[in-house]
Amino acid sequence: MQIEQIYTGCLAQGAYYITSNGEAVIIDPLRETQPYLDRLERDGVKLKYIFETHFHADFVSGHVDLSRETGAPIVYGPNATCEFECISAKDGQEFSIGNIKIKVLHTPGHTMESSTFLLIDEKGKDHAIFSGDTLFIGDVGRPDLAQKAAHMTQEQLAGLLFHSLRDKVMTLADDVIVYPAHGAGSACGKNMSKETVSTIGDQKATNYALRANMTETEFIQEVTEGLLPPPAYFGMNVAMNKKGYDSFENVLHLGMRALSVVGFEVAAEETGALILDTRKNGEFAKGFIPQSINIGIDGDFAPWVGALIADVKQPILIVCELGQEEETVTRLSRVGFDNLIGHLEGGFDAWAKAGKEIDTVNRITAEQFAATVKIGESKIIDIRKESEYCAEHIENAYNKPLAALNEWIKDINPKEHFYLHCAGGYRSMIAASILEARGFRNFTEIEGGFSAIAKTDVPKTDFVCQSKVLK
Repeated sequence: MQIEQIYTGCLAQGAYYITSNGEAVIIDPLRETQPYLDRLERDGVKLKYIFETHFHADFVSGHVDLSRETGAPIVYGPNATCEFECISAKDGQEFSIGNIKIKVLHTPGHTMESSTFLLIDEKGKDHAIFSGDTLFIGDVGRPDLAQKAAHMTQEQLAGLLFHSLRDKVMTLADDVIVYPAHGAGSACGKNMSKETVSTIGDQKATNYALRANMTETEFIQEVTEGLLPPPAYFGMNVAMNKKGYDSFENVLHLGMRALSVVGFEVAAEETGALILDTRKNGEFAKGFIPQSINIGIDGDFAPWVGALIADVKQPILIVCELGQEEETVTRLSRVGFDNLIGHLEGGFDAWAKAGKEIDTVNRITAEQFAATVKIGESKIIDIRKESEYCAEHIENAYNKPLAALNEWIKDINPKEHFYLHCAGGYRSMIAASILEARGFRNFTEIEGGFSAIAKTDVPKTDFVCQSKVLK
């Protein structure tokens, strides 16, 4: 028996590839299937099942394509209703793979069909669980994503999750390995560890939600407290995972269409496509196609695309570094952005060499900021997460997280200048590009963000209990 965790950092997502005696299963695969097909061929094994722990909200799974390409059936837990052929397994049902078995433990709460898959090894011993979004390392799944579909409140779903954990998961032996679907950085939980593997015993000892003396009322309160609104694209990804989607190969073909500068211009005008520039923030600041949005491929690209562009049906034209076209298309497809018109052949340099109009962002260094800012008079917007802001921030800075930009942008006075920063420049350039695309020019973005500012003599404050409200 072999278990491989295939972890994708930009999505903080773990897929699992398991083999035993010539047969294999894949749990929660990503959209692109070729890496899995390559593993199957390398190991000379047949894919017997594709297991899905639940209908994922934060990414589009590769289950439909993988099943079509291999003939392996798709297995969900109870209550799963798909618009394609799948097995909706019963609670306690077992599936044989080579010399091992996988037992379905129905663990509703995150969603109604959420299930944990228990791997029983060749000796009949409980070896590991693949807990999906039911149990994370240091956290549990958020119970608010399925409220509408389940016709339940988040508190009621949290109550189900409490019993799922205590009746199905915590009863397992302490040495059973825990393999979750996500780690730190995912929006599917709020307190996840950077670790991606643990044991039942360790989680009982360290996970706040698994305290032995915790009451159901305490669990519901603590699990639902502080939940941020889910990103807008989550519901659309759930629908794609339930209904099916265009094949990844078709999406890749669309995105890999190379458009000349003239063809790019025509496509933008005819389709109303959003121009997505995935270059590094420093390169983007120096010059970009007017109205472009910068979300760098070298950061948390896919989640920010999903959170800020939101509509997966939005037509998109791509500008990227040469050689990164396929990677960009792949990452977009992982979160369901399939309506790709093509990419700019030759990248931004081709646009610049053609003498086309170029826009820039007013970016200054942290040292220049320190020399010009007037604390108490200058308006400063810190777009880091609230937890980052509370840890330490510039005195009198306003905290307006990037994730909520589509809301707080409505409060911006276009006649009042402000400074804009994040932690290192990645998120602030995303915000800067969106602001400029919507007509705002009255700001200065700070290179290097708070990490660079902290090295200057700009006054900073320690912990505050509440974010300052932007007015």
